[in-house]
Amino acid sequence: FQQFNLVPRLDVLTNVILGNLNHQSELRSLLKFFTKEERLRALELLERFGMDQTALQRAETLSGGQQQRVAICRAMMQEPKLLLADEPIASLDPLNAKLVMESLYSIQRNDGLMVMCNLHTLDTARTYCDRIIGMRLGQVVFDGIPSDLSDDLAREIYGVEADDAFTPTVTSTALEKLTPELTIAS
Repeated sequence: FQQFNLVPRLDVLTNVILGNLNHQSELRSLLKFFTKEERLRALELLERFGMDQTALQRAETLSGGQQQRVAICRAMMQEPKLLLADEPIASLDPLNAKLVMESLYSIQRNDGLMVMCNLHTLDTARTYCDRIIGMRLGQVVFDGIPSDLSDDLAREIYGVEADDAFTPTVTSTALEKLTPELTIAS
């Protein structure tokens, strides 16, 4: 979901229902003739992911994190067997990153749906993933459970040249303050 692929000028509810296009005729979708069941399903998904209050809002008015959750609702409208999420928290602030990851985690836990996620922040992967596959230059360096991913293995994945940049402030999406406050003396 690096790009949310929402229709900016359409409302959120319609964007979610459009996830069901594969079950609709072209004429029905062009005329935006949606069944009561489709509308209810879309509203249930929006409510589940905390977006029901935005149902009639244009998608372009939403924040990045909100758009991401609407995109997740649209994907769930398709009743998939597998959900692929390509850098779902890229460019999101820590709070929205947490909300999006909690949404994906909920899908995996509560729906029993496999979620495959491409992430670049180790703390996020360790927090939300049951299995991590770390790759470097197209080769699998690590394939296992989060607790087995040591800092040394992580450095191997990112490369020795990344050693200087390998700090919590770079590899974290944590909400806690990771850098000290700047104090200016007068």
